[in-house]
Amino acid sequence: MDEVEVVVAHSERATLRVGDVFLKVDADQARLDVEVEAMALVPVPTPEVLWRKPHVLAIAAVPGTALGRLGEPSTASPAAWAAAGAAIRRLHEAPLPPWPARGKSPGELAADLDRECAWLVTNGVLPADLVARNRQVAEAALRPWTAVFAHGDLQITHVFVDADEVTGIIDWSEAGEGDALFDLAILTLGHEERLGDVIAGYGADVDLDVIRAWWSLRSLLVIRWLTEHGFDPTAPGCEVDVLRSRM
Repeated sequence: MDEVEVVVAHSERATLRVGDVFLKVDADQARLDVEVEAMALVPVPTPEVLWRKPHVLAIAAVPGTALGRLGEPSTASPAAWAAAGAAIRRLHEAPLPPWPARGKSPGELAADLDRECAWLVTNGVLPADLVARNRQVAEAALRPWTAVFAHGDLQITHVFVDADEVTGIIDWSEAGEGDALFDLAILTLGHEERLGDVIAGYGADVDLDVIRAWWSLRSLLVIRWLTEHGFDPTAPGCEVDVLRSRM
């Protein structure tokens, strides 16, 4: 009998794997609905939906292996990273999704950022100079952008490749209108050395300063959440190291 693997679990959602089937349990049914609709619309490989019931979605595993993991060197080839960039470009060129935009405006992000920076310093989580420097870097991301069909949570573990081709992109619950450079930044977070390969595959001029800004902004925003949900942003190569790399 196959074992049950807990892929991720916290108070908001959990993902379990049994053989080649993933079960996603989410307290927010709307996220599962978005995930299913997004996978039906996007022009990139996605998992097969096996069935769904209230608060539970069953999907098939995609072939291949993830590009890598945050905090670990990626063994994927430059060609595989470039293929990921090309797939992201196809996504961003697709028609916008039909559901209302759910992301935050630059002004709302700035307010969130100020709150989290204050928490990090007040509670002694990070040195004040480290927070201040990254808050300054993050400012470049707080600008108007042209909305694209964005994945919204394009972590390195969400892109699968085989023989230097993208075989599947998973976890679409945050999909919607968004900033193209945010997707590129989340994919390369902690893997700055791979950014050139991704951009080569993406095939368009991008503002690298904005991508670096998103690295800082994202890391500052998520440290408290990660800590409160049992993750370790101080692990080697993870969010705190990303912030230190900007000093």
